[in-house]
Amino acid sequence: QVQLVESGGGLVQAGGSLRLSCPASGRTSRIKAMAWFRQAPGKEREFVAAITWSGSLTYYADSVKGRFTISRDNAKNTLYLQMNSLKPADTALYCCAADLDYYGDYTNPGKYDYWGQGTQVTVSS
Repeated sequence: QVQLVESGGGLVQAGGSLRLSCPASGRTSRIKAMAWFRQAPGKEREFVAAITWSGSLTYYADSVKGRFTISRDNAKNTLYLQMNSLKPADTALYCCAADLDYYGDYTNPGKYDYWGQGTQVTVSS
């Protein structure tokens, strides 16, 4: 089992920044990749960014490229998402996910084995 707990969300004005954190606990040695997804009210869950646990590969949704940066600290077993130049369209519940497999489509939420409860990000105009 792997446990994930997100933090760092909040209310910010457009153009502002937030940094989300997601420490992992439990059998973290099994993790091969992690990702951030988000879900706005009335919308489907949306891929934001993913990173292999070695850090060698990262993937981003087109909507966040150049504004968001995913990173991880293996020593702390923690995933991060640095979000800059935030827009009202970024308002959503942000969840981190852990995958025990290297293969597959990193943008597909069905690929991930463990999920956190999420942290709310609200961007005001």
